[in-house]
Amino acid sequence: MIHQLAVFGHPVAHSKSPLIHQAFASQVGLNVSYAKIDAPVSAFEHQARDFVAAGGRGFNITVPHKYAAFQLADELSSQAQHAQAVNTITVLPDGRLRGDNTDGAGLVTDLHNNLGWTLAARRILVLGAGGAVRGVLLNLLATEPRVLHVWNRTSATATSLSAHFGEPLLAVSTEALESSYDVVINGTSAGLDGRVPAIPASVIGPQTRCYDMVYSNTTTSFNAWCLTHGAAATSDGLGMLVEQAALAFSLWFERQVKTQPVIQLLRALT
Repeated sequence: MIHQLAVFGHPVAHSKSPLIHQAFASQVGLNVSYAKIDAPVSAFEHQARDFVAAGGRGFNITVPHKYAAFQLADELSSQAQHAQAVNTITVLPDGRLRGDNTDGAGLVTDLHNNLGWTLAARRILVLGAGGAVRGVLLNLLATEPRVLHVWNRTSATATSLSAHFGEPLLAVSTEALESSYDVVINGTSAGLDGRVPAIPASVIGPQTRCYDMVYSNTTTSFNAWCLTHGAAATSDGLGMLVEQAALAFSLWFERQVKTQPVIQLLRALT
């Protein structure tokens, strides 16, 4: 039996999801077909329903369709409800669509298990307030940080997140940023075109660990900026990508997979 899977995005040609899920399927002896489906915004729902009608078992969703997938789902996990974004759809036996968001758990698993970074009782700064950030805040709060600050170029957007999630999450202006956070996480889109968020270098101290949620075959512009200003360590988001995919795979097939071999495989290919 071949299980039909896919990732929807626009663009989507760059996606590593097929490689990741094929590797997971090989680990547990499943036969999967994983397609990349480039869906313009206006066509996403139609193409997603066509995929399901053709026998799709489940699918992943990336930019810019995570909110549309949130609206498409017939039922939602609590994580997806809080994030108002869905990155994983499971087709239930009765044909209804269940929406989940595995991004936050994938991030925290990468930070804790792969990188060995401590989040509990730490001072964390998150940059950005869009869908990528909204999808991880609940899981970051669950680690019980001492401080969780969110900064965004448009302060009103960060303030709305603070109101939604509550303490200890706090929206901060550029002027109110503290010095030498323990962990700084970049969830802005600035790095995609080589820019760096307009924040002062004082947020970086000799103990600061910096994480860029995008992944790259070279040091990201954000991580290069952090290292220039004395950060203790940096990481891109490749581990997060693989960990969130492993959680999606377990939702579809109720199988646990090993992520380290897949992370190593992708690093070797970049």
